[in-house]
Amino acid sequence: MVSDFEPAGDQPTAIKDLVEGVNSNDRTQVLLGVTGSGKTFTMAKVIEETQRPALILAPNKTLAAQLYSEFKKFFPENAVEYFVSYYDYYQPEAYVPRTDTYIEKESSINEQIDRMRHSATRSLLERDDVIIVASVSCIYGIG
Repeated sequence: MVSDFEPAGDQPTAIKDLVEGVNSNDRTQVLLGVTGSGKTFTMAKVIEETQRPALILAPNKTLAAQLYSEFKKFFPENAVEYFVSYYDYYQPEAYVPRTDTYIEKESSINEQIDRMRHSATRSLLERDDVIIVASVSCIYGIG
């Protein structure tokens, strides 16, 4: 892990507790903190110490992109990958009974994001040092 910072404040305890939880196969753990408190750095330290593949789920594409950029800097030698919905625009099909109108599905796929999704999948199959940063919405409709 590459960083000019060292854990400070509550971070050393949080890192220790989270690493112990990962190593004892705790299925659920929560890291709470206000904006700017160092949660991303804490997650990075946990990944560094556990040396296991990681999935970072963000609530939206914007935060996923920010986290992806930060993890790429923290782990320049790892396979840090970006896995978000490849739609730039998506309008599902709809029916309006009042006017008996059918609206067709309309969408626009971002080819670069689609390539990044394929890269993430390939890294999972080929490497052990994988960190996937994803948005919650990307997990729908994969199957």
